[in-house]
Amino acid sequence: QVQLVESGGGLVQAGGSLRLSCAASGRAFSSYTAGWFRQAPGKEREFVAAISSSGKLIYYPNSVKGRFTISRDNAKNTVYLQMNSLKPEDTAVYYCAADPRPLVGPPRVGGMDYWGKGTLVTVSS
Repeated sequence: QVQLVESGGGLVQAGGSLRLSCAASGRAFSSYTAGWFRQAPGKEREFVAAISSSGKLIYYPNSVKGRFTISRDNAKNTVYLQMNSLKPEDTAVYYCAADPRPLVGPPRVGGMDYWGKGTLVTVSS
């Protein structure tokens, strides 16, 4: 069982940066795939970034590639999402997710077993 708690959301102007953190409980977290997803008002939840247990394999969608960076510190049971050059369309609730299965490609929302409650990111124009 893994519990995930996100932090670091807030209000930022377009072009600014934020770093989200996801603190995980559970000794096995270092062997889990981890990822970030987001859900904007009135829209479906979408994939933002994913990282393998070792950190060697990473995926992003084109919408955030080059602006967002996912990383993890397994000694601290924490996953990060550094977000730069933020745009108003990045406004959403950001969710951390984890799954015990190996990362083999960009994950689907339905492919992650554990979820945090989310943190709100608002980008003003």
